[in-house]
Amino acid sequence: MKRILPAPLLSVALFLLWLLLNHSLSAGHVVLGAIAGLLVPVLLRGLRPLPVRIRRPLSILRLALNVAYDTSLSNLVVVRFLLIKSYRKHSADFVHIPLELRDPNALAVLAMIVCITPGTSWAELSRDRSMLLLHALEVGDPQKLIDHVKNRYERLLMEIFE
Repeated sequence: MKRILPAPLLSVALFLLWLLLNHSLSAGHVVLGAIAGLLVPVLLRGLRPLPVRIRRPLSILRLALNVAYDTSLSNLVVVRFLLIKSYRKHSADFVHIPLELRDPNALAVLAMIVCITPGTSWAELSRDRSMLLLHALEVGDPQKLIDHVKNRYERLLMEIFE
């Protein structure tokens, strides 16, 4: 059964999304949605990450609140940076952040967090996953950015995944 339907929730979601996007329950769209729901997970099975094992589910809420707060604050900082030149105190730079985090799923979540936060982008992860190269729009004190990522995200991701 696992070979035919490796990700049942993904299959159902793809099927429903197909029907929603096409605004139709016609037989043709139902068949095409079913085909997409069955074939996409099978064809992309090799791209799926390792199975997720969550150790502390309540930490997910703390992480989500941290991300929501930091993203909102970062939006304001970037708007200020772009609109008011006198507030531009530091230039953009790359910062090397040493990581203790090794779980591939946790690293993927960290990548998403960094990429949705305005003013930062994931640049590179070392082969041994011990160092993250992060690009930030404004870097005054690199250590402050390192501490922020490690304390607000990495620590919670380690609680959740490792």
